[in-house]
Amino acid sequence: MRRYLVLLLVVLGTAGATAAACALSAWWWCLAGPLLALTGAGCRDLLQCREPVLRGRPLAGRPRGGRAVVLQERAAGVDVYAVGHEFLVPSLHPVEPPEEPPVVRVGGPDCRQPYDMALLNVSGMSFGALSSRAVLALNRGAEQGRFAQDTGEGGLSDHHLRGGGDLVWEIGTGYFGCRTDDGGFDAREFADKAALPEVRCVSLKLSQGAAPGGGGMLPSVKVSAAVARERGVPVGETVVSPPRHRVFSTPRELVLFLARMRELAGGKPVGFKLCVGSRREFLAVCRAMVAEGVTPDFVVVDGAEGGTGAPPAESAGRLGMPLTEGLITVHNALVGTGLRDRIRIGASGRVATGPDIVKRLVQGADYTNSARAMMRALGCVDAGRCHTGTCPAGVTTQDRLRARALDVDDRSRRVHRYQRATVRSAVRVMASMGVREPRGLTPAHLVRRTGPTTLRSYAELYEWLEPGVLLAGPPQSWAADWKAADPDGFARCGDGFSGR
Repeated sequence: MRRYLVLLLVVLGTAGATAAACALSAWWWCLAGPLLALTGAGCRDLLQCREPVLRGRPLAGRPRGGRAVVLQERAAGVDVYAVGHEFLVPSLHPVEPPEEPPVVRVGGPDCRQPYDMALLNVSGMSFGALSSRAVLALNRGAEQGRFAQDTGEGGLSDHHLRGGGDLVWEIGTGYFGCRTDDGGFDAREFADKAALPEVRCVSLKLSQGAAPGGGGMLPSVKVSAAVARERGVPVGETVVSPPRHRVFSTPRELVLFLARMRELAGGKPVGFKLCVGSRREFLAVCRAMVAEGVTPDFVVVDGAEGGTGAPPAESAGRLGMPLTEGLITVHNALVGTGLRDRIRIGASGRVATGPDIVKRLVQGADYTNSARAMMRALGCVDAGRCHTGTCPAGVTTQDRLRARALDVDDRSRRVHRYQRATVRSAVRVMASMGVREPRGLTPAHLVRRTGPTTLRSYAELYEWLEPGVLLAGPPQSWAADWKAADPDGFARCGDGFSGR
């Protein structure tokens, strides 16, 4: 109730001053008048839908302006002469952008229910990490814009299903939503939920940029009764997902489990998500795919620069490859093993603008996911309270009164408009580069300043493998990793690291 304390005090003061003006002296109107104006402003804050902070903290939220952080980076603030600055290459013969933005067909030869993925989708954010209203607003926005929402590893909640939007159901190491009593994988429950029409794809989370090499964490203050029920855990206790999966322990077992998941899901697209740490480990997975003749339908690459609203924050940005290197590694490995045409690649990690999307497509992605920018479309003001459950915008809290600050109808429209405008921006940028479809993009379309007077394209900066070259005879720069990649064992500490 402290959030409404300022408004309550103003209302009481107004009532007292008005009574005194009527009963004692007209001079009291000098105080009652301003207080009446403040009362009106506070009521307007309480009832409006555009500013979540003001809705959740009427009057008290005004000093911070109630404004969400601006999504678009201002070009005027970019130092184009700084070493490391990157730019996309425009064409002197641009083309007209397509009337409808392109979509990406996700589904390999073993998939019976392929899905057309948008160029920008909602990245994994669980119910628990987000409030029920935030989850529902994202889902309704996805339904309005015909893009997908990743559920995050916290389970398939009713709030994900109520909005009618397409879902990528993410399964983490805790198997929330398809979890046995002892914390294992429940195949029957998984099959029942995967059959729901809202579930269009299933993603197995191996790791993410926010917590590579370790399981996710949900602080105890956010484990409400509803969250505990969805996850099958005790109320009010911190939830820490195991650092690794119990259903597989080798690359070969991982690949076979993905095939089993696809069968249990009725042939819907199945893939996995990871933050790449070792090129050798991912090559081991590729060797397992080749050996078993089984491939996932997609791989989502998360960058080490990915953020998290809950601890452990110390790992973000310090473990795993940044998205650029991770994307290029995965793309090259799949091309080199002759599997790229069967597997789509998603990119997740600080994607917020149209040029961001195009940049990731150049680097090897087929589509992108965004979490941070979607949160800002919901009204996030970067208050830094995600892990405390006291979010002033109602985005990352399980407190019902605090969550009331987020108006679902208004925010779902904003999510939809943000996604639509950003994809349109990406399509316009591609058109200005002389490209109508993502497949027309090449590494030569992205250039980096490497020195005060030197520029190099991605075609020059990075090595790009030819289809099947790793099977035929790997180049020297990949030979050691390819030879050491073991489909029956993940890399161990001390095995060494190589790769660019």
